[in-house]
Amino acid sequence: MASNKILVIDDTTVVRVKVREMLPPGNFEVLEAKDGVEGLNFILQEKLSLIMLDFLLPKMSGWEVFQQVQAHPELRKIPLVIMSGRKEEVTEKITEPFEYFEFLGKPFDQKQLIGAIKLAMAKAKQPRPELVSVGAGASVKNGTLLNSGVANSTVVTPSVATPSVVTPSVVTPSVVTPSTGGVSEAEINALNEKIVKMQAEIDGLKKQLTQVVTFIKQKIK
Repeated sequence: MASNKILVIDDTTVVRVKVREMLPPGNFEVLEAKDGVEGLNFILQEKLSLIMLDFLLPKMSGWEVFQQVQAHPELRKIPLVIMSGRKEEVTEKITEPFEYFEFLGKPFDQKQLIGAIKLAMAKAKQPRPELVSVGAGASVKNGTLLNSGVANSTVVTPSVATPSVVTPSVVTPSVVTPSTGGVSEAEINALNEKIVKMQAEIDGLKKQLTQVVTFIKQKIK
């Protein structure tokens, strides 16, 4: 039985077969995954010697798989080769120089493949800062690693503001008192007079309305 397992995660069958054929004969087994979810399940379940990860994948992208791996203290020790036809797709997410993994551009030949694997294995041995676990840290559910954080990232806890209840104030029309700050007594008296006049007009309108209603009722009869 093979002592070393190499996982190739790529949605293109040609690439997976190409990697298998280019690898030199040895005591190892090549595992294949066609999408990110299948690849992550292999990573969680198998003891791997090397991961070859395409950056653009269906179901779960290579970037998401990379984040899950880097967030786990043991998984991030596995030598990693990230593959992509466009390097800028990788550098948009991960800045150079790539300290702990090796990049392999597509298409590639056997010499480039072997060179990338050797560099990935060398980089994986470099000392790295310890991960700071937050809460329960990473957890595995149904064979999938769940972790909201990324390695060496700062976890920001959003502050939840308690909504304040604003009680609407009901303004009851009343006579303005002289205690109101910033208003002269003459202005207050003028306002009071206006209020009294408005009240008188309202009373007059009510009387007129009553008379009109009475008149209409008499006509109806």
